[in-house]
Amino acid sequence: MSQAEHPDRLGREVTVEDVRALFGASTPHFALQLRNRIGRLIRDLPADHPARIEGEREIGRLTALGLTGEVRGHPGEEGLPPLPSVAAAPSPHPDGTLHG
Repeated sequence: MSQAEHPDRLGREVTVEDVRALFGASTPHFALQLRNRIGRLIRDLPADHPARIEGEREIGRLTALGLTGEVRGHPGEEGLPPLPSVAAAPSPHPDGTLHG
């Protein structure tokens, strides 16, 4: 999934619908990329802007979904340890990205 923004969203005020269009079909596999895109989309909006409020709420949900929302493998078989959780992944950088 690309983290580049759709050209139709550039050069105009961001709306709540723009934010919702990004997270509408979020899955654990793409949650962190979507989180980063929403973060970039709303970063210059005032704190009380409806799109920023919606985006910040969604960033929290996507972060949780991306780090803990994935079930890996099937339930453990007797005598075999479960696969490690992705929840042990490193914390994101202060700017919201996982990688520099």
